[in-house]
Amino acid sequence: MRRRTRVCVSKPKGLRRGSSSEVVLHSPPQDKDKSLFKSKPRSPSDIVRQTRDILRLLQHTNRDDKMAELCKNIRDIKSILYGDSESEPVPDACAQLTQEFFNEDTLRLLIHSLPKLNLEARKDATQVVANLQRQQVQSKLIASDYLEKNMDLMDVLISGYEGSDMALHYGAMLRECIRHQIVARYVLNSPHMKKFFDYIQLPNFDIAADVAATFKELLTRHKSTVAEFLSKNYEWFFDEYNSKLLESSNYITRRQAVKLLGDMLLDRSNSAIMARYVSSRDNLRILMNLLRESSKSIQIEAFHVFKLFAANQNKPADIISILVTNRNKLLRLLGDLKMDKEDEQFEADKAQVMKEIAALEPRDLA
Repeated sequence: MRRRTRVCVSKPKGLRRGSSSEVVLHSPPQDKDKSLFKSKPRSPSDIVRQTRDILRLLQHTNRDDKMAELCKNIRDIKSILYGDSESEPVPDACAQLTQEFFNEDTLRLLIHSLPKLNLEARKDATQVVANLQRQQVQSKLIASDYLEKNMDLMDVLISGYEGSDMALHYGAMLRECIRHQIVARYVLNSPHMKKFFDYIQLPNFDIAADVAATFKELLTRHKSTVAEFLSKNYEWFFDEYNSKLLESSNYITRRQAVKLLGDMLLDRSNSAIMARYVSSRDNLRILMNLLRESSKSIQIEAFHVFKLFAANQNKPADIISILVTNRNKLLRLLGDLKMDKEDEQFEADKAQVMKEIAALEPRDLA
């Protein structure tokens, strides 16, 4: 389950406001002698600027001391954004940090430097990028404005699925960026979209599952954008969807695909797409085959799509012909189909579908 981002609500210990209205990280009290050479407390902006300087330096050289400092800075940034076990994040500190982070290309530098970081630092960086997508500065999501001008970063994140080391980190970042509608529209209409049908079948289970999560996010979060995309790209999209996902040899791929198909077609925003989909005899054939699967999970999800074919009041003649020809088998199959737990709505839907099929009369195909 995705971790819920905590909202900045209170001021933690160890932070104070500087004279320039910046929140600064205040070190705990020390012995008088030791405090003579105490370093100046760093503000959130200072930490981001120092992080950016190190990222730029490490583009051209490898220095273990600077890498250690970088990892610590990323951990500090994460602590400011999320808080810790003793304190909640401070709104002003979060806003300062976010503003500075997107003032210059810190995000670009961090994404490109991620492969150089150790595993813990990668995890911290991924959480930082995720959190920053939700941070508001003066009631504005400035991450969206930045990404609008730097969409090529999405190309980097998507291509991360081609390398096992970075796939899960870049995938998590990508999903958070897709929260912005303008980013989702870019990805949907990019050449990368076709790659998802191959990525989702990668042999590495964890990566394939991550791709499936991103794919679902793309096709369900922003309703109007998805409807526009499906309308313009109906032919190639559903050709790929049917052949590579619904008819995949992989059980998990088929199960996830038929579930997502139902989610898309049952969404009101996609009503025109649904009407077109359920008028295709090829689509009906695929759904009937899924109804015959040995897996009850797939059968149930397939039923939720199949019922749309049966409920269509404007069935083409060839759809009616197929349903009439297979009527007895369908009625027997549906009669045996039951949920593990009693579900009144499912039973009512099933009864209605069976009634519709039983009442069908053959029609000329002319």
